[in-house]
Amino acid sequence: MLKVMRRGLALVAATLVAFQFAPAAAQAAADPAYKVLVFSKTAGFRHDSIPTGIQTIRDLGTANNFTVTATEDATAFTTANLAQFKAVVFLSTTGDVLNDAQQTAFTSYVNGGGGYLGIHAAADTEYDWPYYGQLVGAWFKSHPAIQVATVKNEDRTHPATSGLAATWSRTDEWYNYRTNPRSTVHVLQSLDESSYTGGEMSGDHPITWCHPQASGRSFYTGLGHTIESYADPSYRALLLGGIRYVAGMVTANCAPPTTQPPGGTVEAESFSSQSGVQAAGHAGASGGTTLGYIDNGDWAGYASVSTAGATGFTARVSSGGAGGTITIRSGSQTGTVLGTVAVPNTGSFDNFQNVTTTLNGSASGALFLSFTGGSGSLFDVDTFTLTKTSTPPTTTTTEGEAFTSQSGVQTAGHAGASGGTTLGFVDNGDWAGYSQVNTSGAKTFAARVSSGGPGGTITVRSGSQTGTVLGSVAVPSTGSWDTFQNVTTTLSGSASGTLFLSFTGGSGSLFDVDTFTITK
Repeated sequence: MLKVMRRGLALVAATLVAFQFAPAAAQAAADPAYKVLVFSKTAGFRHDSIPTGIQTIRDLGTANNFTVTATEDATAFTTANLAQFKAVVFLSTTGDVLNDAQQTAFTSYVNGGGGYLGIHAAADTEYDWPYYGQLVGAWFKSHPAIQVATVKNEDRTHPATSGLAATWSRTDEWYNYRTNPRSTVHVLQSLDESSYTGGEMSGDHPITWCHPQASGRSFYTGLGHTIESYADPSYRALLLGGIRYVAGMVTANCAPPTTQPPGGTVEAESFSSQSGVQAAGHAGASGGTTLGYIDNGDWAGYASVSTAGATGFTARVSSGGAGGTITIRSGSQTGTVLGTVAVPNTGSFDNFQNVTTTLNGSASGALFLSFTGGSGSLFDVDTFTLTKTSTPPTTTTTEGEAFTSQSGVQTAGHAGASGGTTLGFVDNGDWAGYSQVNTSGAKTFAARVSSGGPGGTITVRSGSQTGTVLGSVAVPSTGSWDTFQNVTTTLSGSASGTLFLSFTGGSGSLFDVDTFTITK
């Protein structure tokens, strides 16, 4: 009786909602409707571009089927409240803006599958919270005066950067960061430090990046200090692509780089062929020696180091001479150019620093380094490292009500649900199967759920409703059927059949499932 009554109420509510919002639905964008929270609390410097930034995100939402709630009230950071949002934007926040309980709620939100997007001074926030430092990617250190600089668009396949040219000249306030995040994030854009004054990151200056965070997603851009930025169509497209990525509307390669196995760090003096160079002794060098006596036109080859899939090159260098350029090649000393990196005068041949560049990964031959510059000894190379980008995780988000087989469950209407409906009327012992979802290699399961009942447990299975158990996750009472939150669990990935979800708990309707995401 309870199930029938609840179904009837749900159908009435769904009809009213459809009637009330029919014109908006007809104009909806390709993405299902979702909500974004914009948080702009400041406990330090306050940017006068914040109101413009909020309005810009509202305008992007109007045109792209998401609604925006803007707040500077940190009490919005509760588990129940955050559950209604697909993404949370930190818009030029500064200082300590969340207390311990709010930090805990936000951690759970992101780790459970939520999205974080940081804009500009979001990197000048929460210095005493290690989790936030990992989430944002790098903390602010300093900045020079506002000026024109050249942005290098390193990855133009991400939805945020896909419409941009290889370089982008623009005016902004260019942050230096306390650490270089390149090893822990996927860099989308970097600055050409030779194009402006005041860069302090030794020539490798990421400015926009993304990365997975547990079951959630993170995107940060240092752009956005000036009010004028928000009128720039290219910048607005960057923000929209970032929002859609962290909200889970689109997938993208945001995996951090991994060091190429098995070579790791290579001693530069371990060349297998060369012209002009020699090993040089330096007490401060790795192993006490470097690749030295480098003149213009010299080169070194490394037969045991393959360039296949190489996407990054980092070298530890020193120079008491003119400095110069390292050209990274594949196959021979005149082979395919994968990238170049400038080596500055470091003050002496015993003063070492790192230089880094991206590589295009377009060839698979042995590594060769060729050297150019002025007259005399140019620089020494101590060690170098090639990096490869790891295979990005794949995520598949499925509407809970898109089952292909079931027992006991029904579709329920909820205005706050993705698409306006959920998998509902879930009782103890019910189940749902999804023939379109294969469990092979599944690593995590995240679900957006609601419950005005007792809650219960979702068991993730492979092959059938009684098949191999891959994992399970508890669903709490969220306070009402219209209050959603994310739950997540790891999976064993030990079977490759069709996905089935089985449901257990107490009596009566237990919970609803809006959407779920499988990560492989």
